[in-house]
Amino acid sequence: MKNYIIILLMILGLVLSVSCEDYLDQAPESALDEKEVFSSFKNAQGFVEEMYALVVSYEMQTHTFQDFLLGDDGHVNRTAKISGDIDAGNFNAVISDNFAYFNNHYGSEYGSTGTNSANVENNNNFNRQRPGLYDGSLRGIRKANILIQNIDLMVNASQEEKDVILGQAYFFRAFFHNEIMKFWGRYPYIDKVLLDDFKLLRPETYKEVALLANEDYKKAIELLPVDWDQESYGQLTLGENMGRVTKGTAYAFQGKNLLLAASPLMYANNGSNINTYQYDKELCDMAVDAFAGILKLADQGRYQLATWDNYDEVFWKTSVPNSWPGSTEFVFAAGGGNQGQVERFMTSGVNRDIHGSVSENISPTHNYIHYNFGMSNGLSIEDDLSGDYGPTLYDPTKPYENRDPRFYRWHIIDGDEVAPKATGGNAKHRFAQLWYVTASEAGIHRRTVFDNKKSTTGYMWTKFYPRVDGEYHSKWNNIIRQYSGMRLHMRLTDVYLMYAEALHASKGATAAPNSYNLTAEGAINLFRNRAGISSVHSDIVVDNNKFMDELRRERAVELSYEAHRWVDIRRWGVAHVDRYKRKLAFDFPEDRTSFTETLLVERVCEYPQHYWLPFPADQTQIYEGFPQNPGW
Repeated sequence: MKNYIIILLMILGLVLSVSCEDYLDQAPESALDEKEVFSSFKNAQGFVEEMYALVVSYEMQTHTFQDFLLGDDGHVNRTAKISGDIDAGNFNAVISDNFAYFNNHYGSEYGSTGTNSANVENNNNFNRQRPGLYDGSLRGIRKANILIQNIDLMVNASQEEKDVILGQAYFFRAFFHNEIMKFWGRYPYIDKVLLDDFKLLRPETYKEVALLANEDYKKAIELLPVDWDQESYGQLTLGENMGRVTKGTAYAFQGKNLLLAASPLMYANNGSNINTYQYDKELCDMAVDAFAGILKLADQGRYQLATWDNYDEVFWKTSVPNSWPGSTEFVFAAGGGNQGQVERFMTSGVNRDIHGSVSENISPTHNYIHYNFGMSNGLSIEDDLSGDYGPTLYDPTKPYENRDPRFYRWHIIDGDEVAPKATGGNAKHRFAQLWYVTASEAGIHRRTVFDNKKSTTGYMWTKFYPRVDGEYHSKWNNIIRQYSGMRLHMRLTDVYLMYAEALHASKGATAAPNSYNLTAEGAINLFRNRAGISSVHSDIVVDNNKFMDELRRERAVELSYEAHRWVDIRRWGVAHVDRYKRKLAFDFPEDRTSFTETLLVERVCEYPQHYWLPFPADQTQIYEGFPQNPGW
């Protein structure tokens, strides 16, 4: 009789809480034989809960500094961190970094293997002390396989209870494979409990693994409910089921799995003929149909795009303190953690002198803002300056004027009022001072040499930063503890954006599929309309490549600072292009008489070497059939 270490949750659902102190409220670990594990729905669901706890929170599952913007979108003034290693092309350091969410080895003594180490069974309420993405995903796959292999032992459960246990297992088996594949590429699809000696042979293509994951997502869709609160087994945790996987969750990740497999990087399969506009159209069509599944549920009222007025509810604003954000766009997220971590994440884009937290600063790069956050007429700055699409709005001498409303909503720019209650000696912090000429001529919220708590680029970002009645959180307006910011793994805006990308890659901007009555052009204009800017210009719509560029720009704006960017620029096959390698600051004197773009980092990125993380060398030398990623 096999024994499994499982955690029996005293109250199912608390693993999904984002409360300050009680992330897990659980009984001690128990070694139970398989009959006990599957003796009841509650026991089996307790086993499932461990898979939820293994989902990595990118923004919080690192050390105290939230280093999670790994593309061209963020800059941290500490080269010894994972973003610095990625910028330097030193990916071997990334996978051995004790403080990184990829292969988290964080312990009580900064990387120790003690009882708080992430490499042992760990249920600490700190996200950073749970297993990292690679280790955690392998554990999750194993747990899913145990459930699938033993589901017939659930003789004391109803068919509906067995179905939801099995549906979650199929979902997580696919999901955890996808988590590894996003960063390491093609990976063996493990569909059984591995015992004794075994060999895992790497498949030839990403596509063949994605198709196996697709079959699991299809099974999950058949078995999972639309809404746990409407099911008898969900009554035990009524009102606490928001974070549980559902039919809509499975549709969304099924589509994402297929779109990633269809993307130019995966389609080229590391070959020299990569073309950023070339997708696998068959997989794109399959992805569209999958996304149509959740969009139909949205039409039925299960999900809804946030309005411009209530958009903050997706990121941090909730009516009940310490409850799930996400509002009507919520599809899936990792569980929350310690309140201190949450606050560090929420404040990571803003100068420490203003918010008073201990987190370091992640500054949005000027290049990311300049190329993506365009003008109030809906055009990019480049297209606006070209004059090809109407009168020009952008004035290089007044770069903050006439911009896309989302530019102002999610950024603090020089001169913005950030702390109106700061008085006396602190009154200097009332307005953002982000100018920089030399180290001795910098605004108080702008970097000096080696300063890691101020902006390095001339901007701050505020997507997850509380602002109530027009006033931001600050040391003088302490509102942050009322809220729990969270980066979602999937939200409805992302679904529409991926649907539009897959549909356009297959059928163009103006054709609707048989599965859902919405064009790619129509999908993108949903977000333009929400922000109050013009629809995509008709001359751009008819140019296939130009429209794809515009679609990607819209994705960069809407999903800014949500940790999708590094995956996106790699799967599009553009990470090695100069525009995406250069991290820029925006420098100007206090009187703003001139503006200069200053190069902070020239990223080392060669195709295909720096498109995939390497596997530890010893893992690829155990047996033949598991080759290393190219260049490593």
